[in-house]
Amino acid sequence: MDPGSEKAAMEFIESFYKGESTGHDYWHSIRVYNTAMTICDTEPEADRAIVGMAALLHDLDDRKLGGDEDGIPVARGFLQTHGATQTEMKAIDRIIHQISFKGDDSVVPGCLEGRIVQDADRLDAIGAIGIARAFAYGGAHKRPVWDPNSVPKERMSAEEYYLNRSDSISHFYEKLLKLYGMMNTAEGKRLAQRRHEYIVAYLDEFMAEWKGLR
Repeated sequence: MDPGSEKAAMEFIESFYKGESTGHDYWHSIRVYNTAMTICDTEPEADRAIVGMAALLHDLDDRKLGGDEDGIPVARGFLQTHGATQTEMKAIDRIIHQISFKGDDSVVPGCLEGRIVQDADRLDAIGAIGIARAFAYGGAHKRPVWDPNSVPKERMSAEEYYLNRSDSISHFYEKLLKLYGMMNTAEGKRLAQRRHEYIVAYLDEFMAEWKGLR
């Protein structure tokens, strides 16, 4: 990739995500990038350039944002215009295709770089920021905070997950509480533990307040 392509990617995604309010915005990608770099510090065999670029571009073609994940045309177009080799493009393509949570159809990326980016992306879905993002996404899609009559779906295929319209609290049980057990790297697991415990404590407080007990 061209020198300066990482800086160019940051500038590109800042413009691309302007006005985005679902929690899949510029700052989400920057946090994923920063966390991925932190994990890279504990995984010296990882290619930091591949990790960094995949982290920055990972949501550009996300289906949740109206993109085309099969072809990832936006991410690939950026790479083509910034000197990525075929080997680099193939590696980043593969990572982008593999990191998303897809219910029971989720996969573990086949390369270390992909596993790092997947951990970083999932870390941003839990903890204090993950809670904020869950409600931002729910509000943007006009979903209720919680329907106490709802029954979270324990198992879903990728298509069922994409089509699911659960309330925001059900989303915690359908996805967010599962992520700690799906971490790939030792550093990812270490960082996820505190964030997972924070979500568990939050749900306990939420339910108690909902029932008028606190």
